[in-house]
Amino acid sequence: MFKYVLKRVGYAVVTLFVLVTLTFFMQRLLPGDPFVGDKNLPEATMEALRAKYGLDQPVWVQYLMYLGNCLHGDLGISLQNNRPVTAIISESFVVSFDVGMRAIIFAFILGVLLGTVAAIKRGRPVDTICMFVALIGVSVPSFIVGSILQYFLGLQLTRAAGTAIFATTGWGAMNSKILPVFALGFGSLAQISRLTRTSMLDVLGQDYIKTAKAKGLSQPAIIWKHALRNAIMPVVTVLGPITAGVLTGAFVVENIFAIPGLGRYFVQSIQNLDYTMISGTTIFYGAFLILANLVVDLVYGVIDPRVKLQEG
Repeated sequence: MFKYVLKRVGYAVVTLFVLVTLTFFMQRLLPGDPFVGDKNLPEATMEALRAKYGLDQPVWVQYLMYLGNCLHGDLGISLQNNRPVTAIISESFVVSFDVGMRAIIFAFILGVLLGTVAAIKRGRPVDTICMFVALIGVSVPSFIVGSILQYFLGLQLTRAAGTAIFATTGWGAMNSKILPVFALGFGSLAQISRLTRTSMLDVLGQDYIKTAKAKGLSQPAIIWKHALRNAIMPVVTVLGPITAGVLTGAFVVENIFAIPGLGRYFVQSIQNLDYTMISGTTIFYGAFLILANLVVDLVYGVIDPRVKLQEG
């Protein structure tokens, strides 16, 4: 167990190093200058700003300085907000984490439920409806789902009811948290439901399920005590990539619903060529996702005793 975790941590460090390096150099390939956008600044002022943030140094010097700062937990100062990147991340990620976790929990619970029901009712209208919903979720991007929800459930329903049932912007009251969570988690819900259905159908055809039926166990007992535990293993395996997809999709959803999360700063940093903010958010999310994948691997070994966390 210890050797396995140690090896995974080593892989994580190498992955982060590659991520930092690629992000640093690739963002320098973007056309433009972070200070040229403001036409009111004279050339002398822009040169002073470049010197202040170290942008007047050769790229390799900037890279070595940035690596040294990262090792000390310093992600630099935002070129646009003139605030430490770590402070911006610590303040705004609380909201993004809240949005993402709600979406993942919603997608996991409802996706497993729909997939299980579809497998049990295979070939029946319920199965067709569940898979049609899953097909829509896989095909339609989250920002389209969010825009549709805003128009029909936010604007049209408000006009019909005479009161705002669902808020279309912000992140505060409970009615403001329903639409963005649904929009963000709908695609993941579809993936989980389809995967659960396929896995459940495979498990239900196994010999030990037939033996349980022959012993006279009820269908709910067979499904929830025997079949679901094994059928859910592929779902647990893909929770890491699904988490990555949810967090990536949160950037767009947060902007659509005007949620004050980290996604807003990330999008603005790209538009404004805020190098330190781009690197800081990318490193932060990279570290977060690597940790999420490690946790998923460990949970996988706990759920399925057949999986041994050995060095090999």
